[in-house]
Amino acid sequence: MKILSLIPLVLLVGCTTTVPVKQKFPEAPAQFLEPCEELKRLQKDAKLSDIAKVVTENYTKYHECSIKNKAWVEWYTTQKKIFEATK
Repeated sequence: MKILSLIPLVLLVGCTTTVPVKQKFPEAPAQFLEPCEELKRLQKDAKLSDIAKVVTENYTKYHECSIKNKAWVEWYTTQKKIFEATK
């Protein structure tokens, strides 16, 4: 009977640790740290229609990348603040 009453005590004592466990916030994945793709350049003999097309494509690429980057940075910093506040 005494042995049965000691089993829960032994199990609880076996799970304790004196070493503090410190968790690190994960680093950002490499795919999110890649720079945006290069913008197109104009040819020397470009027509006005070509110029308008390249400018429009570059404008779109820039703003897509800017929005994606801004959203990622905002999400990551918010999550990091939440993680550090829970310590």
